[in-house]
Amino acid sequence: MTMHYISTRGDVLSSPRKTFTEILLGGLAPDGGLYLPEAYPRITRAELDAWRGLSYADLAFAILSKFIDDIPPADLKALVDKTYTAAVYCNGRPGGDAREITPLRWLEPGFALLELSNGPTLAFKDMAMQLLGNLFEYVLAKRGETINILGATSGDTGSAAEYAMRGKRGLRVFMLSPYGRMSAFQRAQMYSLPDANIFNIAVRGMFDDAQDIVKAVFNDHAFKARHKLGAVNSINWARVAAQIVYYFKGYFAATLSNDEKVSFAVPSGNFGNICAGHIARMMGLPISRLVMATNENDVLDEFCRTGLYRPRGSAETHATSSPSMDISKASNFERFVFDLVGRDPAVIRALWAKVDAGGSFDLAATRYFADLPQFGFVSGKSRHADRLATIRGIYEKYGVIVDTHTADGLKVAAENCLPGETIVVLETAMPAKFAETIVEALGRLPERPAAMQGIESLPQRVEVMDIDADAVKRFIKRETGSDSGG
Repeated sequence: MTMHYISTRGDVLSSPRKTFTEILLGGLAPDGGLYLPEAYPRITRAELDAWRGLSYADLAFAILSKFIDDIPPADLKALVDKTYTAAVYCNGRPGGDAREITPLRWLEPGFALLELSNGPTLAFKDMAMQLLGNLFEYVLAKRGETINILGATSGDTGSAAEYAMRGKRGLRVFMLSPYGRMSAFQRAQMYSLPDANIFNIAVRGMFDDAQDIVKAVFNDHAFKARHKLGAVNSINWARVAAQIVYYFKGYFAATLSNDEKVSFAVPSGNFGNICAGHIARMMGLPISRLVMATNENDVLDEFCRTGLYRPRGSAETHATSSPSMDISKASNFERFVFDLVGRDPAVIRALWAKVDAGGSFDLAATRYFADLPQFGFVSGKSRHADRLATIRGIYEKYGVIVDTHTADGLKVAAENCLPGETIVVLETAMPAKFAETIVEALGRLPERPAAMQGIESLPQRVEVMDIDADAVKRFIKRETGSDSGG
């Protein structure tokens, strides 16, 4: 049976159901929605038992084969094997094992970190983005096509995308980021890349402004088609699908049998990471709870507590020491709410008409919000002082230095952990990416891999722009040599 994908907004005329490779390069559906499988594949107990002993690459192939059936299995296996190797994930740290790709580090019985930052940009985004780069190159070569990637980043997505796509044939990357709102290390990772197919644009605003520009450009369907635009943000389904894998791997590492349950605590910004956990749970992985951590930008925590989804404007969105979570409008939240409201696209259209108009929606008095507990979600928030205290406490107790976002996850996990519960916190980045806050917390610099020494001193290339979708369009036309193309 062929796996098909549908839009959360359900306009079957403008957004008919499609196959995996048909949605791979496109990003948003034409009706403005996000693609999801028509139905989630269910995992049998026999499959779960068979998968327990697999390597990361073999597990990824087994899971992704459930979602990708229009790439020949031998080709998909080769792409996965090329992606998940110790040579790619070689930035291990003391006590870790890069060969495991995502090693589990027990802090104490029942409480563990799943290390997801051994990739080339030292952040969990590499886990999906490296695969996405290989998938893009494969599909483009098969079709004899080229593509211009347009994305927005609050920090880690941009560098992961650029490192995954740099030098690849048929690809250019145009990445928007919020001017002055990322760490010096994050800026250097992106802006110092010399590759001719990489273009950085710093927007004088916050991440949500950059993300809104990307959506506006994608919603100009004529421009999108003419300039062959594709997406690597977590609006791209392949990103979410690839992230499902490490929930299975983390579960197997944290348990002795498939009769056990595990909870995962996830620092959340754009909701893509925890959305993958939600889908793993819907597939049948024995996840007890999904503990969502936000920072001072607590839109998602507010929803989980009250049913009110109220994205903030620029003036209300805080610049924090966990900057990759400085997001007000979480793109992937629409995917989860689609499941929450019984996959009714009419409800999604009505709710997101309010959001897209700059408003909010409130599900508190609805049956949908009453159903939220059955999806396993709980939430909490962490502030700068909490972050510093958690970084100090984890270092003093366990001798482990964690980054600021992981600290948010650890803080909220500790507050919500139930007696006898096994809880795995998803580590999101190496602390070297946020050295300023580590120094503030511990009075010392975190270690960084040798390949990243002195990165801040490299020459940087970036175009600074106002919040202006038309200016971004003009830049794309100029850099692709299509100024006369409209």
